Amino acid sequence: MRRLFIFLLSLLCVMTYAQRIGSWKAYPAYSDITEIEKAGNTLYVLASGGLFSYNTNDKSIQTFDKVSQLSDCDITHISWNKAARKLVVTYRDYNIDLIDENGNVVNVADYYNAALTADKTINSLTNNGKYTYLSTKFGVLKLNVEDAEISETYNLGINVVWTHADGSRIYAEASDGCYSASLKSNLLDKSNWQRTADFTPYNHSLDPALLATAKEANQGGPKYNYFGFMKFANDRLYTCGGGYNTSGDLGRAACVQVLEKDKWNIYQDDIGNITNHAFIDLLSVDVNPKDTSQVFASGRTGLYEFRNGKFTEHYNLHNSPLQSALDTNNDYVLVEGITFDDEGNLWTLNSRALNSPLAKFTNNRSWEKISNPTFLDSDNRGAAALQSPIFDSRKLLWFVNNSWSNSALYCYQPETNVAKMYSEFVNEDATKVNFTFVRCVAEDRHKNIWVGTDVGPLELTASEISHGGETFTQVKVPRNDGTDYADYLLSGVDITCIAIDGADRKWFGTNSSGVYLIGADNITQIEHFTKENSPLLSNRVESIAINDKTGTVYFGTDNGLCSYEGDATTPAVDMSKDDVYAYPNPVKPDYTGLITIVGLSFDADVKIVTSNGTLVNQGRSNGGTYTWDGHDLKGRKVASGVYMVLTAKKDGSKGVVSKIAIIN
Repeated sequence: MRRLFIFLLSLLCVMTYAQRIGSWKAYPAYSDITEIEKAGNTLYVLASGGLFSYNTNDKSIQTFDKVSQLSDCDITHISWNKAARKLVVTYRDYNIDLIDENGNVVNVADYYNAALTADKTINSLTNNGKYTYLSTKFGVLKLNVEDAEISETYNLGINVVWTHADGSRIYAEASDGCYSASLKSNLLDKSNWQRTADFTPYNHSLDPALLATAKEANQGGPKYNYFGFMKFANDRLYTCGGGYNTSGDLGRAACVQVLEKDKWNIYQDDIGNITNHAFIDLLSVDVNPKDTSQVFASGRTGLYEFRNGKFTEHYNLHNSPLQSALDTNNDYVLVEGITFDDEGNLWTLNSRALNSPLAKFTNNRSWEKISNPTFLDSDNRGAAALQSPIFDSRKLLWFVNNSWSNSALYCYQPETNVAKMYSEFVNEDATKVNFTFVRCVAEDRHKNIWVGTDVGPLELTASEISHGGETFTQVKVPRNDGTDYADYLLSGVDITCIAIDGADRKWFGTNSSGVYLIGADNITQIEHFTKENSPLLSNRVESIAINDKTGTVYFGTDNGLCSYEGDATTPAVDMSKDDVYAYPNPVKPDYTGLITIVGLSFDADVKIVTSNGTLVNQGRSNGGTYTWDGHDLKGRKVASGVYMVLTAKKDGSKGVVSKIAIIN
């Protein structure tokens, strides 16, 4: 009975986590309320670039995001057009949505698609009947909200802060004065607009009563839309914002945000008031494998220790071996990467530290500086952007210098203090790879090391590593055009992050091209998600993390966090009848998604047969997961009945048998 209870509980957990494979979810922040629009009993609230509505009668909350309704993300302004009874929503990239009272969305993409040389920034929205005026850096757009179209564009050549109209005239308020024209004149003719008065400021302040009411709504979510670094561990997604790089400071608010199931835990972030040093631009976070209540985060201003989400210690040049890139300035103690080893020792990468940028904070809370000249530039300081540290399966420490100056990959053996720097990459054809940045590093499930550069991914095979070789593989993808020609995998694509899923497939995040999923053969492109063809929030992907138990893939973008329900999980070493099962089960008539079988070993052979042994489907698992669309080998939907799932391990040894009931 106890085993049955545990099995049912684990099944419930999987069903809770694993939504339909291929589905998306967004995790927008709503902490910073900037605009509120009242529409009867409903408040529309723009907060942290996201949108939600709050019904003041029944206290219900509805959130809006790119995954579920909206056409875009990073909202700049909202305005309720009373005459058309629609909410006008504008985005930072100049896209426009209209939302009616039932939550239906119509996209008006004309302005987004318009090729203008002028600055298209939208300063404000104001209404006049069924029209909404969009005040821009170059003039005014007249949006017909009722008909969902831009009816006129007034290119005035001035930065219009806000626009209003009365019965006879329209007024464009600019910083150097108010320009107006008769509504009966040709408003497209710039000469009909004259400066008629001084500038009248627009009151953008929030109504205190409405603000207080909007704050009653607790819609959850993270505090900030910054996810420059992520790591999945202990059934939790640990994140921090990023923000510092060698080209400048983004000034992102420092905060550790942890997602567990559907709840966010926001770590204490008033630390600047406690330390009297800037708390900004966190770049890395890790959790102690020996004590999961202890979490460290690091970034532009040093190393921070947390216990159960509460700040406990700040390590900088005054109480640790960490050093400042600017001698005695605590605001630039650049700890751009941290990682724990299996013994609970924390390894830190202290960029631009004098003499030694690598240090270890041991599990007995003492510091050890690692002296090795391999890590030093010619000025005896560490490299400028030491990031992405990982320990591989051989217990080697890998990291990169993600800087235009002396960009490189490093490998360090802690037991022998032997280090190697790969500052030049030569491929299997003895051709030098011309790169500028080395961004990130990851290990796949065959112990190969993958390196993300600004000209594509490179592979250092396990065999090369074991023999001390330095030849990198640029995977060749055949063109399949009748020739023997091939192209390098993702050649010229700026790879910002890499994650390996349970099926040994590679997820590549990029600087401007979205996300690529490449198969375990390192050749097949399975997916290419972009902002344009999917709910991905941005084509700039800063981090990727994977929940290996459920296959959920998280994407941290410069527009916030979203996730995709993947179809690969960590494979089981041995399959057991208690761990191999399918869901949903039974499959009801209204279900149209994939049937998922979990608990399988790596690359397991799967056959689905009828009760009398007729084969209807077969294939290999993705890691520990196999999916079936409920159709037979001829593409026909199978009849109602009980179907047997026959499994075997990759080596041919017998697995287990499970059942799926289908009701049509």
